[in-house]
Amino acid sequence: MGRIHILSDQVANQIAAGEVVDRPASVVKELLENALDAGANRIVIAVEGGGRKLIRIADDGSGMVRDDALLAFERHATSKLRSSDDLLSIATLGFRGEALPSIASIARVEMVTRAAGESSGTRLEIAGGKMLLCEEAGTPPGTTLTVRDLFFNTPARRKFLKSETTELAHVTALVTHYALAHPDKHFELHSATHALLVAPPVRQPAERIFQIFGQDTLDQLLPLAAEIELAHAGLPEPPPWRRPTDYQAAEPGWLRITGFTSKPELEKLNRNSIYCFVNRRLVRDRLLMHAVSEAYRNILAPTSFPVVLLFVEMPPEEVDVNVHPAKTEVRFRQAAWLHDFVRDTIRNQLTLGRPAAGFLHALSTHPTATPALVSPARPASPDFGPNLGPWETPSSGGWSPGPLPDLEADGFQLTGPAVAPSPGVLPFAAATAIAAGAQPSSGAQPNSMAAANGGRSSSCSSALAQEDEAEAGASPSLHGLASLRPLGQLRDSFILAVNQEGLWIIDQHVAHERVLFERVLRQRQAQKVERQRLLMPMLIDLLPAQMVTFAAIARELEANGFEVEPFGPRTIAIKAAPAGLEGSELERMVVEVLEQAGSLEQAENLQASRTRIAASIACHAAIKVNTPLDPARMEWLLAELAQTEHPTSCPHGRPIVLRYAWKDIQRAFHRI
Repeated sequence: MGRIHILSDQVANQIAAGEVVDRPASVVKELLENALDAGANRIVIAVEGGGRKLIRIADDGSGMVRDDALLAFERHATSKLRSSDDLLSIATLGFRGEALPSIASIARVEMVTRAAGESSGTRLEIAGGKMLLCEEAGTPPGTTLTVRDLFFNTPARRKFLKSETTELAHVTALVTHYALAHPDKHFELHSATHALLVAPPVRQPAERIFQIFGQDTLDQLLPLAAEIELAHAGLPEPPPWRRPTDYQAAEPGWLRITGFTSKPELEKLNRNSIYCFVNRRLVRDRLLMHAVSEAYRNILAPTSFPVVLLFVEMPPEEVDVNVHPAKTEVRFRQAAWLHDFVRDTIRNQLTLGRPAAGFLHALSTHPTATPALVSPARPASPDFGPNLGPWETPSSGGWSPGPLPDLEADGFQLTGPAVAPSPGVLPFAAATAIAAGAQPSSGAQPNSMAAANGGRSSSCSSALAQEDEAEAGASPSLHGLASLRPLGQLRDSFILAVNQEGLWIIDQHVAHERVLFERVLRQRQAQKVERQRLLMPMLIDLLPAQMVTFAAIARELEANGFEVEPFGPRTIAIKAAPAGLEGSELERMVVEVLEQAGSLEQAENLQASRTRIAASIACHAAIKVNTPLDPARMEWLLAELAQTEHPTSCPHGRPIVLRYAWKDIQRAFHRI
């Protein structure tokens, strides 16, 4: 007997469910996209148990007649494709016809639907892929889908789900994304206890941003609007000017970029605030993410990220959405060109305050330009911001995003070609040994000898050899910190001090951060945290997903000296905080903790959560750089640092002190 056989429909559906549905947020995504494709203007979502117990989505879309409702749960049944040619120009969010049968195979599903022209609706009940009930029902036009007991018949899949709070945060983030993409529609998201998001329809995208992010964030955003026509190279005249319509689908032959990007002053700790949509479809696209990162290169630190709401509208045939089962990834026909256009549009808005004009002219003369080029960008819509500049053609063949900031004027040095160091300069390796609490070997080469042996390469080899020797043997203790005598400050940021061991340079911010970090942990352990009551409660507006995270860590915040309580559906009120935190630093610290906790895929253990919160408190309460300190303050800080358990690094791993040992100073000056 042969070994190959045909899988049953139930097993095939469960396999498909493994590709389409991996968590409750996946179910919400599929059902939400179906509601949008059905033309719904009002979508109400309710979840319980993070979505594992219950997911209910009700919409006022077109609904279905009885026969369509029955066919909708068959594999590959769809109303959005007719032939293979339609795959080349998909204009809907859903199209595979796998979502409903896949969900029904791993959950208990009830669907109540009625088409607008029908006198009565239809109710279906399916459990584990088996039809249990089909009957007439009285219901308003539209569709309500209820999913209960997700993965009830696949317990192995259920075990891979995260905590209820984590799953609810994913659902909340997803609904927030689609609410941003469709400002003209009404969205609601409810948990078992309260409303997480209520976003009535608005006329302008900026109003939806105000609803979700608040006025403070909106004030830090710059509008984006650039629109170009896909055409062949050598187009003699620019196309007639027309104002881009907010978020409308791209017309045939046109590419449109709209949205908002944050000013450099607004920074985030992760990429969770970068929202990318292609033809209103939420995507996780490396190409667009990289283009955003490149736009902020040399503007934001590599560890900081902007807030970006990016909408790319293009003809459906220019993008392939049929490359991922969950439809979260896409492929662009002219990927490299799109990357550069997105990058330069954002970069130009950051540096010049107008859309990328002339970018495409440069492409037309570039030797690697693709055959299908575009005409110069049209001006931005007045709806997206004033004075964005007229259409223009550059006089030269290239385009520049504007002058870079004068880094050298701010105390930075631009690195040039490798050259041999000057004789008599203190070797860098001597200053790095203190990071490991060690002293460089007495056999280290002077820098003049390193230069004679090949310049920079020999110097690096010498440094590595000295670091290896330091880690292997030499280990004078850091008890010498207690005997340090401060000499002064370098640019009001680093303390210069001396003792019998040599010259020390101490980063005042991270030194104080280490002192405060260990103090907070000790007070937390003894349940004697020092707190201060605020004269007036501080109100902080949060995103819906951050409100979910706040509910999960509220007790730990209270144990660390905070007195915080909800103040409305999307606002918290801080009445007391740990001593040393106040004003904007207090607000930034709370938001930072919530963002870090929300970005964790797995629930932290209690000790890790305590450590993370203590590190954030210490960082925001510590002495800042560019802060003058008097001698008494410097002596106090050095004495406190000497008493810590780990005086060599801050809680985030940055080094605190550098030591230039006395013998190495003598050797550098050829004294020994």
